[in-house]
Amino acid sequence: MNPKFNPLFQPYTLNNGVEIKNRLVVAPMTHLASNDDGTLGGQERTFISNRAGDMGMFITAATLVHESGKAFYGQPEAVRAEQIPSLKETADIIKSQGAKAVLQIHHGGKQAIGELLNGQDKITASADEASGTREATDAEVRSLIAAFGNAADLAIQAGFDGVEIHGANNYLIQQFYSGHSNRRTDEWGGSREKRMRFPLAVVEAVLAAKAKHGRDDFIVGYRFSPEEPEEAGITMEDTFALVDALKTRPLQYLHISLWDFYKKARRGADTDTYRIQLIHERIGGKLPLIGVGNLYTPNKILEAFNTGWAEFIALGKTVMVNPDIATRIINGDEDGIQRAVDPEQTDRYGFPDRLWNFTLAGTEAWLPPLKGQEPNLLDL
Repeated sequence: MNPKFNPLFQPYTLNNGVEIKNRLVVAPMTHLASNDDGTLGGQERTFISNRAGDMGMFITAATLVHESGKAFYGQPEAVRAEQIPSLKETADIIKSQGAKAVLQIHHGGKQAIGELLNGQDKITASADEASGTREATDAEVRSLIAAFGNAADLAIQAGFDGVEIHGANNYLIQQFYSGHSNRRTDEWGGSREKRMRFPLAVVEAVLAAKAKHGRDDFIVGYRFSPEEPEEAGITMEDTFALVDALKTRPLQYLHISLWDFYKKARRGADTDTYRIQLIHERIGGKLPLIGVGNLYTPNKILEAFNTGWAEFIALGKTVMVNPDIATRIINGDEDGIQRAVDPEQTDRYGFPDRLWNFTLAGTEAWLPPLKGQEPNLLDL
């Protein structure tokens, strides 16, 4: 390995004493390949079977906690005890590759897909006519909170090393925190403090599951999107307030969701400063931060890490294209790392059929580019 990459492979000890062997994280990647009942699918098994090697942590695809929130075809689930054997197999596949296995727990809210909900209504913080979603009752709000706690309980029973609460990307938890999507007038909406009650209640439910099992070594992280474009949407100031609350909880890490690692703030903070830099400063060393955002090459990954704005670097599209990217860096095979999917190399990537077809269509921004459409990266 080129010695300049040594910093990426230094261990980090979390505040609960768990050591992560290096600073590279497999970001949660939607693979569209679980069985219809949310259990591990054959093509899903293939997709995750070789992507955790020489990585510190592997965060799974968004995993459903309640039937009313399924937002992807082929989405994995942690809803019922009957799914524990499947969850255990997923955890075992990841851990056998040497990475910490972290289950991302999720509810789509208004982004749920109606035909996948088994007759359940689409529910979220406030009614959304465009998506056919109604406002959740107080009892339903509490059941949703409990569902996240239940998913964490199932994850512990299945042998996962931790869970990541998915509070990003305009899914349910973010919908409750956003002044744009939450217009409630009860205890779950109104002021920023009231809108924050739902995400914090989810955190407490997950921590309660951890405490029930006496698992101090169980990792709990929280992922968030720092801003929304809508007038009443989340601003950096709102995110600072959320971070201030989260860093007082016994979490192990925070995970910022960014399309571009170097995106600057839009409003609510210095717009000449990078979002991740502002967030890292706000955390003030209380928790490690996972950064992410279109980092396609070892040099770009190292450059992002060397900013000092994140203790870990998560890789999503890059790991889709290069399942063994960490191993290639260790072995000095940087020239073998691709920046785009080559449609001719069908055996290289191990994509499930649905994911492969979406990738070849080239219309989804969350998927890696095709060969010939790579981002124009300098100083590779």
